[in-house]
Amino acid sequence: MPPRPAPVYDYIIVGAGSAGCVLAHRLSADPDVRVLLLEAGPNDAHPFIHMPAGLARLVNRKDVNWSYDTAPEPALQGRSLWWPRGKVLGGSSSINAMCYTRGAPADYDAWAAQGASGWSWDEVLPWFRRSEGNTRGADAWHGADGPLGVTDLRHVNPLSRMFVEAGGQAGLPINDDFNGPSQLGVGLYQVTQRNGARCSAAVAYLDRETRARPNLTIQTGALASRVTFENGRANGVVYSTARGAFHQPATREVLLCGGAINSPQLLMLSGIGPAMDLRRQGLAVVHDAPQVGGNLQDHLDICTLVQSTQRISYDRISEAAVIWEYFARGHRGPGTSNLAEAGGFYRSPLAPDARADIQFHFVPALLDDHGRKRLPGDGYTLHACSLRPRSRGRISIVSNRIADRPRIEANYLGDPEDFDLRMMVECARISRTILSQSPFDGVRGTPLFPPRADLSDAELAQFVRARAESVYHPAGTCRMGSDDDAVVDPQLRVRGVEGLRVIDASVMPTLPGGNTNAPVIMIAERAASLIAAG
Repeated sequence: MPPRPAPVYDYIIVGAGSAGCVLAHRLSADPDVRVLLLEAGPNDAHPFIHMPAGLARLVNRKDVNWSYDTAPEPALQGRSLWWPRGKVLGGSSSINAMCYTRGAPADYDAWAAQGASGWSWDEVLPWFRRSEGNTRGADAWHGADGPLGVTDLRHVNPLSRMFVEAGGQAGLPINDDFNGPSQLGVGLYQVTQRNGARCSAAVAYLDRETRARPNLTIQTGALASRVTFENGRANGVVYSTARGAFHQPATREVLLCGGAINSPQLLMLSGIGPAMDLRRQGLAVVHDAPQVGGNLQDHLDICTLVQSTQRISYDRISEAAVIWEYFARGHRGPGTSNLAEAGGFYRSPLAPDARADIQFHFVPALLDDHGRKRLPGDGYTLHACSLRPRSRGRISIVSNRIADRPRIEANYLGDPEDFDLRMMVECARISRTILSQSPFDGVRGTPLFPPRADLSDAELAQFVRARAESVYHPAGTCRMGSDDDAVVDPQLRVRGVEGLRVIDASVMPTLPGGNTNAPVIMIAERAASLIAAG
């Protein structure tokens, strides 16, 4: 029998993370459009993906996590930092801490001022609202009917409430909506959950009805290795599964949604990137684009850990009891916790404008090495990250093979004026101030990291160099802009070729001041509209 002809698809989406799920849902809503969604990881069937507190059990699961590491970081004592990224349907939205934050309106006005026309705050707010299904209801800032479930936490640990009270005593406003008129202050996070379960992008946008559409094909376990071109236009994708390697044509566009690491890697392996680097790896140059992989930004984070004199943290809680209560009582109890229950935004003395420049995530447990190392006893952890780093890094390929992981040089604290280091010292200082307030007096035990409360600024700087880690917000490596050096234009089309777009955190010119999941979903919502408009 002759071989069966390959199906014809209008759009191929590479990566079923936060952006890819949105695009698959929106584009396939047109029954005359055929969409193929490729995901390197498995389906999102694991129960710990859907039980919010199960994220602690996903840390070391490499079947759902790319589990990247940076190159040795010169300013961080040569340490290689761990970068978890989702490798599963839903991408990082299936393994993250579910905090729903958008950043500050001025972040998006800055994008527009830098050449990302159409991406100012007034222009992106409708797309945030369109995506959002907030249980508090709709208003000028929020949407209530969108696919993405956003809600208040069902379970809050007493330590998290102590943090909010302590932040207020330290002079920060109490804020019950970080996505409302003001971002500043401390409070409990709203989370991407629905009925006590994680509402990942896959849950939100690839529901049963969407997955049943005859014009949408979802292929998991499919690793894309190259975009193909004909006469300067993207015409398909080469990918492999357990059954072999395939070339799948696309009649309209190829849409890369792999994230800040995988999208620039795939562009370079497809011949779009710094020409000298591509030739060095034996790759034919389709388009010389020096900024592909550059402009890498991430939020560096420093954790302050304190032991608790009372057993009220999550450190020694019975996992079996949590799991039983969650599944037996209809998604109730500590299993509904996102762990980073409380947090907030602070404007430091170093802030150059009115925006908050430090973000907090408070965890009522001792969190060492991203939770991969268990510490004895009970305690609590305060994360603090600098929101607008000036340092820039790079993603680069090390071979012409998709199986060889790219080199990640984050270049943390690499700005020549040491502004980023001074900001991280400020993060450590304000963390210590908040945790010293009286709401913690009844539970405060021995300080663990740092081990003393009287460290000088120079000692805090050394503490940062020895202990700072990523808080998992890489962005910027396929920068959007109107200048010739930008990787994609404001419609997210890759410059120098046709029929190819990048739609994920890599297109962000600069990091928004907060978690990146909600902004990525917003970007994809607007991108779907741009694509449908032709």
